Amino acid sequence: MSKNKTTYVCSAEDCDYRSPRWLGQCPRCKEWNTLQELIETPSVHPTVAPVGGSTPIPISQLSATDGEVRLRVGIQELDRVLGGGLVTGSLVLIGGDPGVGKSTLLLMVLDRFARRGIPTLYVSAEESARQVQLRAERLGIGGDTLFLLAETDLDRALSAVDQVGPKVLVLDSVQTLCAPHIGSVPGSVAQVREVAARAMALAKGRDLPTFLVGHVTKQGGLAGPKALEHLVDTVIYFEGDGSTQLRALRATKNRFGSTGELGFFEMSSAGLVEVPDASARMLSERVPDAPGTAVVAAMEGSRPLLAEVQALVGRPTPGTPGRTVLGLDKGRLDMLVAVLGKLGYALHDRDVFASAAGGIRLTEPAADLAIAVALASSLRERPIDPGTLVFGEIGLVGELRAVSHPNLRVIEAARHGFRRVIAPAAAARHAPEGVELIGVRTLRDALAALA
Repeated sequence: MSKNKTTYVCSAEDCDYRSPRWLGQCPRCKEWNTLQELIETPSVHPTVAPVGGSTPIPISQLSATDGEVRLRVGIQELDRVLGGGLVTGSLVLIGGDPGVGKSTLLLMVLDRFARRGIPTLYVSAEESARQVQLRAERLGIGGDTLFLLAETDLDRALSAVDQVGPKVLVLDSVQTLCAPHIGSVPGSVAQVREVAARAMALAKGRDLPTFLVGHVTKQGGLAGPKALEHLVDTVIYFEGDGSTQLRALRATKNRFGSTGELGFFEMSSAGLVEVPDASARMLSERVPDAPGTAVVAAMEGSRPLLAEVQALVGRPTPGTPGRTVLGLDKGRLDMLVAVLGKLGYALHDRDVFASAAGGIRLTEPAADLAIAVALASSLRERPIDPGTLVFGEIGLVGELRAVSHPNLRVIEAARHGFRRVIAPAAAARHAPEGVELIGVRTLRDALAALA
């Protein structure tokens, strides 16, 4: 009979270092107190689900009719992020900060299916049945085909699946469910791996689409071993800023669709409300005549999004100047400060603050031009024309580089009333009627056009 084997695994993001004994500091990532005990016990449960036949066959003999089947959720913003709907047999991991609305969103998902007569099961390992039921009452959710189970034991939760026979399953959360035969506490590396592996075996074996809820770390990554993200089919982050009710749903991995898609919701007293026109929502509180603001047309997946970039440049300081960034890439901000310095905009001795207004996170380089012109506007105390929009990537020598889908960006700008667009020269041929598109080749030319 094989014995249990104890190892220690680093729980830091992107590490997964293993050691036969406990160490205070991980030798690989240099983080402290991240090694967690992992007791590898011979399991009677299958941890890998067969996803096809056991006999290899030529790929040309596979039938296209055996492909994926999608279930439309009925929540347009979520369907967009999933790639057109929920694929049967898929395992979807949703992570986000506490209180952002993960459980609320998944209750709404199950309710949409239950209203169509499709049986669903919600397994809550974090809240009691009464707590979930009170939330459901507030959201107006009910029905005889939406089943609820408050249970932390994974074996009992899977037994409930046999009893109910749901077509959609939610396990909330992967860090609080536990397999009794694993000799460690819930949330440990061993427990998270076992819960996720058996959820995958269930989803693939029964063609049952399953949602897993995951906690996030202080750095914003999913808690637990990195193997958790490799195991699931889709990874979705539910993002939100505590200062606003806007919520963003972002796919970072999707085996059945494109990544980078973004869906928007707004938290209200009646639950999450879809925001179909995100650009209008992002610009609704804009102060157009204030120095240090610029509007950028960004691409989030397949949709254009207009967002406001704000910058604040402080007075010269004798100490080390600060660089504070919210929703933008700090490395790119530092690069743009250096490029502006070469053009005569001295920022090296000043505090610089830059933010993507509204709690959104802008990750693509097309926001470079908006950040740069907002910094120049704040430094010179001169507002940018409120009818002007900018986008473009800036290189290290100040050149303006082309970005993807300039036509969609300009069309979105025209739809929201912008009549002047400053963009890379390659985008000049995409100007619709009624929009003055100024193509520039350098940051210096863009600043001159704004002046």
